[in-house]
Amino acid sequence: MTDTFLHRIVPTTALRQLEGGETPNVTNMELFFDLVYVFAIIQLSHYLLSHQTITGAMESVTLFAAVWWAWNYTAWATNWVNPDHESGRALMILLIACALTMAVAMPSAYTDKASLFVGAYVTMALVRAIYMALVFRGSRMGRNYAQLGCWSTFSSILWIAGAIVPEHRLTLWVVAVLVDYSAPYFGFWLPRLGATPMDTWPLRGLHLLERNQQVFIIALGESILLLGGLLTERELTPDVITASAIGFLMIVSLWWLYFVHATETGESRFSSASGHTRLARSGLAYAHGIMVCGAITMAVGIEEIVAHPSTAIHLPAIVIATAGPILFLAGGMLFFQVMAQSIPWIYGIAAMLLVALGFLASMLHLSGLTIGAGVLLVLLMVATFMQLMCK
Repeated sequence: MTDTFLHRIVPTTALRQLEGGETPNVTNMELFFDLVYVFAIIQLSHYLLSHQTITGAMESVTLFAAVWWAWNYTAWATNWVNPDHESGRALMILLIACALTMAVAMPSAYTDKASLFVGAYVTMALVRAIYMALVFRGSRMGRNYAQLGCWSTFSSILWIAGAIVPEHRLTLWVVAVLVDYSAPYFGFWLPRLGATPMDTWPLRGLHLLERNQQVFIIALGESILLLGGLLTERELTPDVITASAIGFLMIVSLWWLYFVHATETGESRFSSASGHTRLARSGLAYAHGIMVCGAITMAVGIEEIVAHPSTAIHLPAIVIATAGPILFLAGGMLFFQVMAQSIPWIYGIAAMLLVALGFLASMLHLSGLTIGAGVLLVLLMVATFMQLMCK
C-alpha cells in the first residue's frame, strides 16, 4: 500500500524519457523558475550596495552561496526529472515559492527575517532531496540522493541554529555553506554507508551548461537594470554619459568573454568527453558560481562608477569595482582548467592588473570614471587576446 501511494505521489515516470546521448530540452517551467532569480539577484546586488563593509561583504557572499546552491541543485535535478510532468511540475512550483520567499527575506536575513530565509532554503534542500530519492528509489541514484539529503539535514541544523542565535549567525551560516559545498567532493559520505561518488551519475552536461548560461545572462541583466535605473534618476552630464558608456562596455566585455569564448569551450568539451558529472561539478557548480558572483559584484561596481564619475570613490567601492571582474576571471580560470586542461595566462595577468589598479585608485584617490576606464581596458585586453588566440 505504501509503495502504491508513493507511486502516485512521486511516480518513476516523472523522469525524463531520453534515448542514447539525447540532450534534454530546457522547458518553460525551468525558465519560469529562473524568473525568480531575476528578483533574487536584484536583492543580492542591492544588499551589497547598502552594506559596503567587510562584514557586509561576508554576509553578501553567504547569501549568494545559499541562493546559488539552491538554484544549482534544482538545475541538476531537472536534468533527470521532467518539469512538465504533473509530479515534476508540483515540485518546481514549490521550489519557485521557496526561492521567491528567500529573495523577499534577503534584505533582512541578518535581522528580523532570518527564520523566513532559512525556512525557505531548508525546505528547498530537503524536499528536493527527498523527492529525488523517491523518484529514483531502488537505484544507485536513489541512494545518492538519500545521502545528499542526510548532508542537507546536517547543514540545515546549522542554518536553523544561525537563525536562532543572532550573535553567531554569520559564523554558523558560513559553516553551513561549507558543509553544503563540500558534500559532493566527499561523495556524500556517511558512516557505515561510505561514499557514493557522483562520477556514476548519468548527467547530460550540455543541458546543464545551457541552464548555467541562462542564469549568467540574468546576472548580466542586473548590471543593465542598475545602470538604466541610475541614468533615469541623474542629470545626463558629459561625465555621467561617459561613465555610463564605460559601464555598458564593461558589461559587453564580460558577455563577450563568457559567451564567445568560455561557453564555446564548454560546449565542445561536453560534446566530445565522457564523465560529464565530474566536468559539471567543477566547471559548472563551482566555476560558474564564482563567475555569476563576479557579474553581480560588477553590477554594483558599475553603479558606484556612474554615481561618482568625477569624484574620488571610497575604498569599499574601489574594492567592489575591481573585485567583480577579478571574481569573474577567477571563475573563468577554473572553468578553463576543467574544460580545456589549461588556464589562459592572460586571465592571471588581468587579475593582477586589476589588483594593482585597486591599490593605485586608493592611494591616488582616482575618480569613478578613471577606475571604470582602467577596468574596461583590462577586460578589453583579455577579450582581444582571446579573440586573437581563436584565429
